[in-house]
Formats: sequence, structure tokens, C-alpha cells
Amino acid sequence: MEQTWRWFGPDDAIRLDHIRQAGATGIVTALHQIPYGVVWSVEEIRARQAMIEADASLGLRWSVVESLPVHESIKIGEGDLEPLFDNYRQSLRNLAACGLRTLCYNFMPVLDWTRTELSHPLPGGGRALRFNAHEFAAFDCFMLERPGAEADHAPEVMARARAWFDAASESTRRSLLSSIMAGLPGAFDRYDVPGLRRVLDRYREVSAERLRENLARFLREVVPVAEEVGIRMAIHPDDPPRPLLGLPRVVSTGDDLAFVTGAVDSVANGITLCTGSLGAGPMNDPPAIARRLAPRIHFAHLRNVAKEPDGSFMEADHLGGDTDMVAVIRVLLEEQGRRRDAGESHWRIPMRPDHGHELLDDVGRPTHPGYPMIGRLKGLAELRGVMQATAALLDLPL
Repeated sequence: MEQTWRWFGPDDAIRLDHIRQAGATGIVTALHQIPYGVVWSVEEIRARQAMIEADASLGLRWSVVESLPVHESIKIGEGDLEPLFDNYRQSLRNLAACGLRTLCYNFMPVLDWTRTELSHPLPGGGRALRFNAHEFAAFDCFMLERPGAEADHAPEVMARARAWFDAASESTRRSLLSSIMAGLPGAFDRYDVPGLRRVLDRYREVSAERLRENLARFLREVVPVAEEVGIRMAIHPDDPPRPLLGLPRVVSTGDDLAFVTGAVDSVANGITLCTGSLGAGPMNDPPAIARRLAPRIHFAHLRNVAKEPDGSFMEADHLGGDTDMVAVIRVLLEEQGRRRDAGESHWRIPMRPDHGHELLDDVGRPTHPGYPMIGRLKGLAELRGVMQATAALLDLPL
């Protein structure tokens, strides 16, 4: 598998030469400075490529686009969407003209990944991302004051949520909002509580069925162009894989991903296998989902979570947590072998170590939440070892 690394561009605290030291050769990035719905020009794309390739001795290339965002109006299905579809299609053409072939995107309404703690303490002084069900319930019910929110949370979670809220200072409550908003690492906008209420109100009439229909329409509009220009689109699962703040989420299970790939039957219409997002759902078996949808896996985010009975979970070590990472990597290597044997020109699956712990000198460093240097370097090294051992044992291509 191609070893890649997410980089947030010139403002990222992690430098390209450091990424190369970690052993990655593929860069996963996006043009976060461009507002959602606006065309990515060839000039802007080439400028980012030139930045990545400026030091030829590093041997780096822009390997995966993560992500070309889908405008909220497309998800809601409101207004005249043709200009937005046209812009997305043109961006696909421009990316292909610059040699980019893999595109990760998501269809999560309003929020991307969601956590309530960005620096949960670990033994020895490290820090981890964490989702506390009672803190999220406190935000939903007592800070956002969403009508009917209490019905979406278990009674025991609500009791803890009330106790947390009553004891929390204003500073603690503001910190919770900031943590929840941090899941938009490359977003053009952030929301305060009134702003979040306004955007949620736009989704008031959007059921899960309607959101699924809007996703299918989006795929019908853009996948034919992706296929035409040779781009493989890879939808990212919901994180966490459950409805949030009354918003439906429709990319949460293996069946959901099968719906996506079946909505437009094309190799250009695939998935990003995120073992952490899927693994946060008690109903999901990531290795089984990988086996089921292997031919449509175009990108892999490899990370692990440890779940708790109340719906809370925490980012675990890459080889720890609840997901059998060795089994997942075996599926991916076997699928690579199948593609190579079938004569596919782009048979390697790009992977990246997702969400690392803050460790050692990274603690307190101004990196994007979930994307420290040392924790991901550790994760990549561990994953690389599993990949090497599995490939050698089963005589599979790396």
C-alpha cells in the first residue's frame, strides 16, 4: 500500500521534510482556502503540487485529495443546484488534468468528525481524542437547547449530562463547543451556538431518506465525469456513525456503503475505508465490511477506537482498540494482489495513519487536533510492520 500523510498545507505546523522522515511518500491534502462550492482552478492545484514537489530529494507527491467538499445546499437539496454540480464537475476535470486520481469526500451534514475532548490524558502524559456521550448530550440539550433532544439520549446519559452541565463553568462550556467544532479541520466556516442553530434549522425537513436521495443525486451528477477523467471518488463514513444533533447520517454501516456504491455502478464510485469511523459503531465489523466492499476501496484511513457501553469512545493505539487491524490489512493486501493480477495500472491502495495520540514533544504543539507528528509516526511504523509481515507471510505485493 502507498504510505501517505495528511498535510494541511503551508500553515500546517508539520513540515514536508518531517513527513518524509516518517516514511510517507504520498501527501494527502486539499485547497482549504477555497470556499465550498467554488471551482478549484488548475493554477491553484498546480501551485499546491509545486509546493509539495519543491524539494525533489524528498520524493513526495500529492497522492490523494482530501477533500473536495460537498456544499451544504447539495446535502439539503435546496435551491438551484446546477451551478454547484457544474463547479464540482469542473474541479474534477481540473484535478485530473493535473494528474490527481484519488478523491476522498464525505456527505456528513454540518459537522465532520465529532469529539468532546481533544486532550484526554493518557498514562505517561500523552493526550488522545475522546467522545464522551454525556458531554455531547449536555451540549445538545442544555447549550444548544435543541427541541426534543432529550429523546435522543439514554436516561443514564442524560443524568450524567445534567450533572456535568450544572458543574461546568462558562469556560468549560466554551471549550466543549470548540472541541465539537474542531472536527472541521479544513472547514471554511465555524459555528457559534446561534449559528449552529441556524444551520440546523435548514435541515429541519431533511429526513434520512431525503438525505440518501440527495446523496444518490449527487453521485449521478458527478460520477460520470469522474469516470470519464479517470478519478476514483472515495466517500468517507460518518464519524461517529450515528445521527447527531437531530441530523440524519446515511454513511454509517456496511449496508450504507453498499447503497453508495450501488447508486452508480462504476469503479469511479468507491469508498474510503476508515476503520476508526466504522469501528465506533457497535453494529460494524470493519474487517467484514472491508471484505464485502474490497473492489471499491480506493483509500484507507487506518486507526482504532475503544468503545464503551454508553456510546462513548476514545482513540486507541493504531494496533489497539476494538478493530482487528491485522485482519483489515490482510484484506487490503489481498485486494491489491487481485488488482495487480488483473492488470490494473493503479493497483496500490493509498493508506494513511489517521488520528494519532499527542506524545512527547507534540503535547501542546499547535498541530491540528488528531494530527500530531509523533503519534502518527508511531502509528505508521506499527502499520508498516503489519503490512510487511503480512505481505511476506502470504506472498502478497506491498
